[in-house]
Amino acid sequence: MMSQNYLKPVRLSLERHPHLNEKWVQGLIADDPSILGLGDLVLRDIERRQPRAGRLDLLLQDSDSQRRYEVEIQLGATDESHIIRTIEYWDIEKKRYPQYDHCAVLVAEDVTSRFLNVLSLFNGTMPFIAIQMQALQVGENVTLVFTKVMDEFSRGLVDEDEDADAVPTDRAYWEQRATKRTVALADQLLDLLHKFDSTLILKYNKFYIGLAKDGQAFNFVSFKPKKNHTILELGLPQTDELDNKIDDAGLDTLEYNKNWRRYRLRLKEEDIKSKSEILEELSKLAYERRVET
Repeated sequence: MMSQNYLKPVRLSLERHPHLNEKWVQGLIADDPSILGLGDLVLRDIERRQPRAGRLDLLLQDSDSQRRYEVEIQLGATDESHIIRTIEYWDIEKKRYPQYDHCAVLVAEDVTSRFLNVLSLFNGTMPFIAIQMQALQVGENVTLVFTKVMDEFSRGLVDEDEDADAVPTDRAYWEQRATKRTVALADQLLDLLHKFDSTLILKYNKFYIGLAKDGQAFNFVSFKPKKNHTILELGLPQTDELDNKIDDAGLDTLEYNKNWRRYRLRLKEEDIKSKSEILEELSKLAYERRVET
């Protein structure tokens, strides 16, 4: 085997470094936003002016969706002023451009446990990500390592819900609440799902019909029969690609549920027959995402 040379990295303090400063970090992220580990992002603005509130270090946007990240950079340990500034910039951008989905991001050298606890108080009421960065010198080279130490609050999957939504019912309940014909649409959709997982079964709950696998809830999709149609909900993040795919197929879409990150499609019997291929494709994408998590 080839021998490998090992160089032990040396931790640097950017706060005390004579040359490597916040502008340097800002430039690196602006040139390649992917180094933050938040996905395929593009730079929308740098040093963005905020009305009566200074400048936002970086405004980034996901290349595949309408999600924007308001990024504040801090050298050294987190402090109150930077946390307040991050939240303030996020709030301003959210109000100015409500058509986008916004997330606040604080990047600091040292996200202390004290301020991590403070940040966690906001998480759940607003999307907030804390990233700790380390500057390391390896030989003559310097690199930055970004570690997400607090992710935005993620709402539980439907099958993790323990409130009244998960109260079990039966098929007769749904046939009375909707109709036998629209409940039967869930059977037809289940037949599509069986093409990639034959072990799935319907699970009747008070506010939706879900799925079970091996005796456990497994709701990558769910069904809500109505009097004249059935709503299919798919657990998928919203992207332009999926939006276009759904539009091109001529599917009747309801407003995307951002809280639960689910597409909602209004289906009738003829839709399941004529659009079975795209429905199977979308369901399989949701299935694969559920398996990965």
